[in-house]
Amino acid sequence: MATIDDFELLDIRVGTIIGAAPFPQARKPAFKLDIDFGGEIGVKRSSAQITQLYTPEGLVGRQVMAVVNFPPRQIGPFISEVLTLGVPDDSGNVVLLHPGRNVPNGGRLF
Repeated sequence: MATIDDFELLDIRVGTIIGAAPFPQARKPAFKLDIDFGGEIGVKRSSAQITQLYTPEGLVGRQVMAVVNFPPRQIGPFISEVLTLGVPDDSGNVVLLHPGRNVPNGGRLF
C-alpha cells in the first residue's frame, strides 16, 4: 500500500495548453504539447497519446493536470518534461484530467 508520504512526493499541477502540434515521429499517434504552469514552473513540454479524442486546435486553452517532477523523457527526437494525466474511456481512449472550473496555472493537487 502507498502512504500519504508517497503521494506527497508527486508534484501534480494544473496548467493551460498554449500550443499543440502533431508528433509524427512518435511510435504511437501523439501530440506535442506546450503547457503553461505559471510563474514558478513556467512552460513545459509533453508528449501525449490523445489523438483519438482531441485535435491540436481544440487543445489550446484547455487546462490539464500533469506530474511536473518526473525526470525528462526522450521520446524520439522530443524531450517530454511533464507527464500529462488522463484516464481511459470505455474504448480505451485517453480522456485528459482537468479541474472542474478554471483555476490559476500552477495550482498543486492535494
